[in-house]
Amino acid sequence: MSEKVFRSRLSEAEIEENFRNTDFFSGIMEGLEEALAYEKGNAKAATIVRKRSLPEVNISGTRKRLKLSQKAFASVLGVSPRTVEAWESGKSNPTPTARKLIFLIDSDPSLVTKLQP
Repeated sequence: MSEKVFRSRLSEAEIEENFRNTDFFSGIMEGLEEALAYEKGNAKAATIVRKRSLPEVNISGTRKRLKLSQKAFASVLGVSPRTVEAWESGKSNPTPTARKLIFLIDSDPSLVTKLQP
């Protein structure tokens, strides 16, 4: 098995600058504390709401109801056609922001005309 290699367009200095003020340990500890509180039934409302607030979407169904090709739907959402194809085939999932946008478009198809480039 070959070793994974990380490649970036950023220089090593730019990467270091991006993470200069990031406290990874605190972030990990906060996540572990949230998980422990959830397991004990003491999770803060914000923790539960944040994890359960994403609407269910049927990407293919929404796109077909709107009579849009994958390319046209991708253009409306600001993603590549390959991304829409991957979502529809189950190879990947939309980001939370994309999921909410698809939900809004499904709820109000008139948004498509406002979002078309």
